[in-house]
Amino acid sequence: MRRKLSLIHRLLKALFLNIVILTLCMILLTPAYGRMRADSDGHAALPMPDFSADADTDSVDNRQQLGELLQSISETVEPDSLGQAAPMADTTGSGTVPSRDTGRPRLDSSMMARTAIYNPEDTMRKPGKRIVRTKVSGDMEHVVDFSAKDSVRLVGSDQAFMYGDSKVTYGDIKLDAANIEMNMATNIVYAVGQEDSTGTVTGEPIFDDAGTSYEAKTMTYNFKTGKGYITDVITQQGDGFLTGSQTKKIDDKTFYIKDGHYTTCDNHDDPHFYFNLTKAKVTPKKNIVTGPAYMVLAGLPLPLAVPFGYFPFSEKYSSGIIIPTFGDDYNKGFYLDRGGYYFAFNDYMDLQLLGQIFTKGSWGINAISRYAKRYKFNGQFNIDYISTIEGDKGLPGYSKSNTFKIAWTHNQDAKANPNLNFSASVNFYTAGYQRDALNALYTPTFTENQTSSSINLSYRPANSKWSFNIGTNISQRNQDSTLSVTLPTLTANLPQVYPFKRKKAMGGERWYEKISVNYNGSMRNDLTAKQNQFFKKNLIKDWNNGIKHDARTQATFDLFQYFRLTPSLSLTDYMYFKKIKRSWDYEANREQLDTTYNFYNIFNFNVGLSLSTKVYGFFQPWKKLFGDKVKMIRHVMTPTVSVSWHPDFSDPMWGVYDSYTYMNSSGQMVTSKYNMFQGGNMGSPSSGRAGMVSFSLNNNVEMKVRNDNDSTGEKKISLIESLDLSQSYNFAASPGTKRWSDLQASILIRLVKNFNLNINSTWDPYDYINDSNGRPIAHKTRLQAGKGYARLNSASTSFSYTFNNDTFRRKGDKSSDKGNKNSDSANTFDGTAQSEDDAAAEEQANGGEGGSKRLRGGHDDDMELGPDGYMKWDCPWSLSFNYSVSYNGNGEWDSEAQKYKGNIRQNLSFSGNIRPTKNWNFSLSGSYNFDLHKINYMTCNISRDLHCFTLTCSFVPIGPYKSYNLHIAVKSSLLSDLKYDKRSSSGDGLRWY
Repeated sequence: MRRKLSLIHRLLKALFLNIVILTLCMILLTPAYGRMRADSDGHAALPMPDFSADADTDSVDNRQQLGELLQSISETVEPDSLGQAAPMADTTGSGTVPSRDTGRPRLDSSMMARTAIYNPEDTMRKPGKRIVRTKVSGDMEHVVDFSAKDSVRLVGSDQAFMYGDSKVTYGDIKLDAANIEMNMATNIVYAVGQEDSTGTVTGEPIFDDAGTSYEAKTMTYNFKTGKGYITDVITQQGDGFLTGSQTKKIDDKTFYIKDGHYTTCDNHDDPHFYFNLTKAKVTPKKNIVTGPAYMVLAGLPLPLAVPFGYFPFSEKYSSGIIIPTFGDDYNKGFYLDRGGYYFAFNDYMDLQLLGQIFTKGSWGINAISRYAKRYKFNGQFNIDYISTIEGDKGLPGYSKSNTFKIAWTHNQDAKANPNLNFSASVNFYTAGYQRDALNALYTPTFTENQTSSSINLSYRPANSKWSFNIGTNISQRNQDSTLSVTLPTLTANLPQVYPFKRKKAMGGERWYEKISVNYNGSMRNDLTAKQNQFFKKNLIKDWNNGIKHDARTQATFDLFQYFRLTPSLSLTDYMYFKKIKRSWDYEANREQLDTTYNFYNIFNFNVGLSLSTKVYGFFQPWKKLFGDKVKMIRHVMTPTVSVSWHPDFSDPMWGVYDSYTYMNSSGQMVTSKYNMFQGGNMGSPSSGRAGMVSFSLNNNVEMKVRNDNDSTGEKKISLIESLDLSQSYNFAASPGTKRWSDLQASILIRLVKNFNLNINSTWDPYDYINDSNGRPIAHKTRLQAGKGYARLNSASTSFSYTFNNDTFRRKGDKSSDKGNKNSDSANTFDGTAQSEDDAAAEEQANGGEGGSKRLRGGHDDDMELGPDGYMKWDCPWSLSFNYSVSYNGNGEWDSEAQKYKGNIRQNLSFSGNIRPTKNWNFSLSGSYNFDLHKINYMTCNISRDLHCFTLTCSFVPIGPYKSYNLHIAVKSSLLSDLKYDKRSSSGDGLRWY
């Protein structure tokens, strides 16, 4: 009993002694450090500064007494119940570091540093001023800068407390938080947010290490060792976001996470999907290596687990493996597609080598190379080879084919060389490539019947009007795999020049100065053949080549002020390297062809004279009928009469035409005249002498109306942009031949903005009857036959138009929408202007001025609000039509009615798009066959933006290629294999799996 009383007595004595010591400590601390306050958890909170007048009257004696007192406490007090270490004496001799229970985990001793980084000068500042502390320590690599709205530093210790917009910077390392506690002896900082009266925490720590940002609830970090402990971290790595409840940072390049999540969904607080990582090792900007992980979708764990995971990402331009995608095709089987290797050669060129393989034997390889040089050129080269096997060998539907594609684009920057330019646009593929390529059914190019390619090099010397061009052109008809190749084509061009014009003119212009000359020379080498026969053709015998020179000189003179007289002379020189001689084989009773190869030069020339003028007509509409808005209507007519002459080049003296004699079925000898250069790619002179008189008339009709919105008060409106009529009469034509040419007529009308109606037509002025064999011959003109002036021979027109939201919207509505967009950008949801305080609060939420944008809680739904505060509904849509119609009046000859049967051809293609919400999109395209009276081909596409996922559905609803393709996948390329595909096929292959 006495022992118990003695023990109680000693405990009470020790307790009393501790109370006395603590009381003296508080008395000494109160003037200089402010009063301690308790937070809601009962822990000692950060001391609030005392800005009274007594705060600046500290004495050196008080500091010495405080140091001695703390030294004695550190020697007697043992670790508390939480296992926290007692205050330790600073090895630098700067005093002790008081320890307080913050309820947070402590760093181990290996993470401690003993270097003081503070300046023991004045410790207090007046409120409202930003406090900045900088000091270079002897063994620290960088200067440590810290700032805050308010701060407190305990004199005699190595701790500083910062409040409100606190920042600490150490080299490339930056730490922003609402409150930061900094131990200057150990180089350890502790950062935490600030909780307001509503329980909302703001200013949570944001840690930036060499461009990699980490956001956390709390953070403890050692600047010297680079080690730290973080709770509830969130950071962006690659295309995804990584979160973890507990994170231990080992050094600048590694940290470990427990109970982490990795997702590419930017809704960080509640992601639509994520991979739950039991533990993970993270190397920033390089990779994430995980232990056991499983997928969680919409908060529901899925049975998709892996024993380990590897997520690579790199921000550097480097070579590496390309992971293939997988799927299945109805006819070809399961496949791996677009897997291979990426070569990063240098900053100007790269290369992708990709491949695909199918379980039924099909395979393919693909090489894509891009190149670019700033201010010089850029381009891309693509080669694709596909070996396709469909069906099973020995069963119906089995087929095997090899196809390839070559695509090349090259563009030269205009600033690289203003005189020399090289360009290329090559898109060549063999027959069947579009059929064999994966997913080709749903591309717009699937129905294209013709493609073209070109390569050109042009040169224009400086200070010269000459221009030169060399190139090649390929036209490919996909329907029957016919190629038309021009390799090469050379051209030289001199535009209109005035060789006799004086450089220093004195007085008026002389008549010979109006003489102009222009020249155009070209050389071509052509071949048209099937794809499988192209390389079997002979370069000399099968290729069609020739050279052509065109020169023209003319002069224009004013005659009687109202007329313009233009004499002209045109000369054309043709150069060929072969000609065809025809003869009659009397034994075989047929025509024989004999091709001779040599150099042949033939000429063609033409002399002409034209006279033109302009006639103006004005009409003022009747105001009672048209009102006073229409001021005047103007009609401008431009009649032109021209005369031209050229000789009969079928005369043997010109060396163009030849003839042979044969016996017809009636036993009569007939002479047949033919062109020895017929079929030449440069053309040839025509037979028969020509003394041609041509007439043309151009019409333009405009209306002037009152316009109150224009400063001039008037506006011109085009009624008929142009109405052209032209026809010619040949006085020198042989008797019995047609002297009148067809009447050419065309009209151009601008109906509305961006829509023109253009119709071209030809009219035949002759009437036709049957000859002795029942074939049509021109009998007389239709005027002479009393059947009118002319018969419609051909006509064609085409137009396209796009209807969209703005088509039927009034002008006032468009202006209103523009105003709303401008006002929405400056107003809040209730229509009021955003105040500076609100803007400052928004800036603070985003990390402050110059700070990092916060990830936590930063997801926006991108909802656009109208002036009334409700969500603004917008439904953009478009519908495009492309229609063409042509009439051919020279169809089949009806010998009984003695007239031609006409036929009409029509083509209609259409495409549409509608977006009822910002996430849904519907589109379609197709064409209509007027001969079969049905839709020829149609593709439909439906897409849905699922935030971090995307859903697309493409299908062909009608026709022989009826099929569909459903695809759901993660948007991020890093997780591109996280997908679901479902497809059908237009084929009838047998499924064996």
